[in-house]
Amino acid sequence: MKAVIPFKQAGAKSRLGAVLSENEREELALCMLQDVLVALARSTIHEVEIITTAASADLMAVTKQHGASNMRITVREDRRDLNDALNDLLADEREPVLVLMADIPLAQPGTINEIVAHPEEVVIAPGRKGGTNALFLRNPSAFSVSYYGTSFLKHRELAQRRHLSVAIHDSFLISTDIDEVDDLIELLIHGKGYSTAYLRHIGVQLLVDTQAKTRTLITRSAAEER
Repeated sequence: MKAVIPFKQAGAKSRLGAVLSENEREELALCMLQDVLVALARSTIHEVEIITTAASADLMAVTKQHGASNMRITVREDRRDLNDALNDLLADEREPVLVLMADIPLAQPGTINEIVAHPEEVVIAPGRKGGTNALFLRNPSAFSVSYYGTSFLKHRELAQRRHLSVAIHDSFLISTDIDEVDDLIELLIHGKGYSTAYLRHIGVQLLVDTQAKTRTLITRSAAEER
């Protein structure tokens, strides 16, 4: 079974710019991809194709590292719009495909296995803000993706219009995509992989006030002032 991961490193995660530099955001994006690859390598997925606008040396090193397992990883450069790139790929696929976002570092192999075990033709695991973080297609050529905005609603409606059976897989781990500064709090609390380790390495930490019952993200500058 195959998984497809869209990945962007250059200029990644601009909304985290309040706490991370451009280089740090790109490093974090790569770490999150590594966490996703680790989860896939321990799941029933045996093949991964990464679609990226630019294949960096760091990306190739990561694929070589994780491709050392029984999972085959390939990288394809495609500078087109995400939907165009994915729909061209899906049109040629004859076997089931799992489209998985690269910014869900809390993903676990058990959750991935649960998604692909659904008998329905289309399985959608939504993000917390209405996106689509995982999309499993038993017959990829019968479907077309429409990411950006509330893509969860668009994908569900499209499946219904094409008379394809649909399952919604509700998972906190899959739904937690890292886009906003507040999302880093969830990553620091629940994460155990490369991404969490990287944030701690560069000094991003969490301050919990048990009396006020608040959680505050502490950046390096703020931590140094304490």
